[in-house]
Amino acid sequence: MVLDVTEIQKIIPHRYPMLLIDRVEELEAGKRAVAIRNVTAHEQVFNGHFPGNPVLPGVLIVEAMAQTGAVALLSMDEFKGKTAYFGGIKEAKFRKVVRPGDTLRIEVTLEKIRNNVGLGKAIATVAGKKACTAELTFMIG
Repeated sequence: MVLDVTEIQKIIPHRYPMLLIDRVEELEAGKRAVAIRNVTAHEQVFNGHFPGNPVLPGVLIVEAMAQTGAVALLSMDEFKGKTAYFGGIKEAKFRKVVRPGDTLRIEVTLEKIRNNVGLGKAIATVAGKKACTAELTFMIG
């Protein structure tokens, strides 16, 4: 199942400038999602991070991972219409600098869902190379 940005906005409440995924290419509700983020030179963050050496901040990569996981969680019937919040970030590791022109492929696999808490493993890659990995905890509100 492929979702464009308008379909993503029906699932998660994020809007510009905080909607950080452009397309969901694969979705298994409650199990897994794969999203794409196209990084462009026109993003405001590059005005200050860093002038002459544009680098996408790691925190925005982790947020894009969280949004991808939230799509997988909130696509479940019991969580439709709810909001997923960060419950925790563990083992976040940054391995590659992400720059304008890069396409981030973000994959989140939900490993455990109990009551209103979900645990997922996330990996973001650029051209097949790991850019970031993390374990994320989601709280459904």
